[in-house]
Amino acid sequence: MEGKQLKKLMVGMALTATLATAVTPGFGSIGGNQGKAYAATVTYKVTASKLNVRSGAGTNYGIIGSVVKDQMLSVVSKSGSWYKINYNGRTGYVSSDYVQASGKTTPPAESTTYTVTASTLNVRSGAGTSYASIGSVTKGQKLSVVSKSGSWYKINYNGRTGYVSSDYVQASGTTTPPAESTTYTVTASTLNVRSGAGTSYASIGSVTKGQKLSVVSKSGSWYKINYNGRTGYVSSDYVQASATASPKLVVDSFKTLGNAQQVILVTADNYDTKSAKIQTFEKVDGKWKQVLTANGVLGQKGFALSKKEGDMESPTGKYTIGTAFGRYENPGTKLPYRKITANDVWVDDSKSSLYNTWQQKPANGRWTSAENMDIPAYDYGFVINYNESRTPGNGSAIFFHVGTNYTAGCTATSKEQVVSILKWLNPEKNPVIIQSPVSELDKY
Repeated sequence: MEGKQLKKLMVGMALTATLATAVTPGFGSIGGNQGKAYAATVTYKVTASKLNVRSGAGTNYGIIGSVVKDQMLSVVSKSGSWYKINYNGRTGYVSSDYVQASGKTTPPAESTTYTVTASTLNVRSGAGTSYASIGSVTKGQKLSVVSKSGSWYKINYNGRTGYVSSDYVQASGTTTPPAESTTYTVTASTLNVRSGAGTSYASIGSVTKGQKLSVVSKSGSWYKINYNGRTGYVSSDYVQASATASPKLVVDSFKTLGNAQQVILVTADNYDTKSAKIQTFEKVDGKWKQVLTANGVLGQKGFALSKKEGDMESPTGKYTIGTAFGRYENPGTKLPYRKITANDVWVDDSKSSLYNTWQQKPANGRWTSAENMDIPAYDYGFVINYNESRTPGNGSAIFFHVGTNYTAGCTATSKEQVVSILKWLNPEKNPVIIQSPVSELDKY
């Protein structure tokens, strides 16, 4: 009952529902509008014979009930083309296509605030840690978010465009910024830009046919835009939104991923460099999407052609993800997690029957050499399941951990990125890590 055709059939039906002059008890906070009264001149009435009430603002959300023709609704706010309503003491959503509102006042659009949670957060020139820092924001600061690209927010920063990691920004509210892959083009010969979302607001300028707009968000049938350094609103009736083709990702060409739905890709320009690029990808609805890009480091001597114990080189290949670990409590990973103690070691004695395993001191003759686990590099990390056959001399203790200089054969990046990846990894999605020089990615 939620198609445009049904709406047309119901046009002209009378409205009698009246919205109370104060917030109905039980309504939640709606952005900054909590406790505000709505005008009693607004009425909301169902026009469809039966209209589904859903748990969220979209047809992909579950149905929690229904309302019927001529029923009066207690509307809290509007989010896009959906009304948030009070339904039998709980929150529900109905399509605004089948609700007729009369009166001059409409409920406020649900807003989202973006607040910095890190003590200091770099603002970068592009969506990744490989881009230069152009400044910083601090804990508690509110951000003007334009869009989201992977795990990065595009923001307005001191009159220019910047990017911040979404891992350190808390978004409160239900409206998300428009996807970065959408372009917005003016279709009218001349279109007024107004100071608010409605024709009753003053015109602050105009845009012309074919002009591209920098859209921040959508409120009902109005786009909020960046207009000559200030905020403006244009009617969405005269703006064409079109999705641009997403660029092909490197994982799209991989043939060896099997049922893996999460991939950590570690690449270097050649075998001899210790500098690496770390990217994460996740398959969503059958399509790969990039999640994160970060700088990392490899073994002191780069990648290994044939990994050997003590060679200071990182192994190439595709590996599954093992146990997560750290010297502190679980940071929120879904992987099996083990907290390191002062007695924990990883045996690197090739002659020991416990070679390439996690053990606890004392050795009692079981090994002659083992790596101490209780060190800052292992504040957080996970085991890369390399040399699972424990072939003597082929290398041991291969981890993904904290570090920014070089390693003895592991892969490392900053602590904030390690934690971010740990939180993202989901064993149900069969994650793998691929390590390779760029020139040999066609192997995968």
